[in-house]
Amino acid sequence: MQKPAVTLMVKAARAAGNVLLRHMHRLESLNVVEKGRMDYASEVDGLAEKEIIKEFRRATPDYAILGEESGPLNSSPHARYTWVIDPLDGTSNYLHGIPHFCVSIALVENGEPIHGVIFDPLRNELFTSSRGSGTTLNDKRVRVTERKDLNGAMLITGFPPRERARASEHLKCLDVLLTEAEDIRRTGSAALDLAYVAAGRVDGYFEAGVKPWDIAAGALMVREAGGKVVDFRGRSTGPMDNRGLAGRPLVAGNLKIADALQTKIVNTGYAAAFD
Repeated sequence: MQKPAVTLMVKAARAAGNVLLRHMHRLESLNVVEKGRMDYASEVDGLAEKEIIKEFRRATPDYAILGEESGPLNSSPHARYTWVIDPLDGTSNYLHGIPHFCVSIALVENGEPIHGVIFDPLRNELFTSSRGSGTTLNDKRVRVTERKDLNGAMLITGFPPRERARASEHLKCLDVLLTEAEDIRRTGSAALDLAYVAAGRVDGYFEAGVKPWDIAAGALMVREAGGKVVDFRGRSTGPMDNRGLAGRPLVAGNLKIADALQTKIVNTGYAAAFD
């Protein structure tokens, strides 16, 4: 049975998903702002986030909120519970009409995600997870893959605008990985990347510069599906609430793939670019 917090999160995610779908056919008329170099947000991001915040403020007025568009809201940075929201993960895909994006929501307790929901409104795929209760896709339990090494692995990475200064080291790492991996994808949605690792659709994922709203729900899903999530040095990923606003590097996969991928990132010198 779904936990009450997850039920609330699903309701909010579906409401936000409906906002995204309603605006898909008028992309040319949307107001778009450039938050940073090659980092965009549209009015749809804001509208979807407002739908989510409305649900949470009504049900949990004492919880803090960390939204990608709104920033920290409601409470002190040391609040025990925080809703961490990405109303449209994959904004660039959305604005270009590429059908791959989602809504990502996590409930974080003292920096650690305890519930997560990722909703792909186009495919009507709902990923949910709760600490100690596993991960589901449309109410069916999912697990990470059982692949034992990088040979033949399907991997995912990302090239966020704020990490372009380290692109050369990243590309060197990809060059080495492609000697073993079957292929490497770049989908444009970190939240869905992590959900796909949890569901066993891909073997591993790594990316730098991701923020709490990108990864809080997905990191929980990978762990609850039997996987591992660490930084490029194999360390804890740090708090995923108002206390951890800086971008961070992330590796995810089953235990063997995460370790092998993290080792390659170190050995190629990519990890050193963040030291």
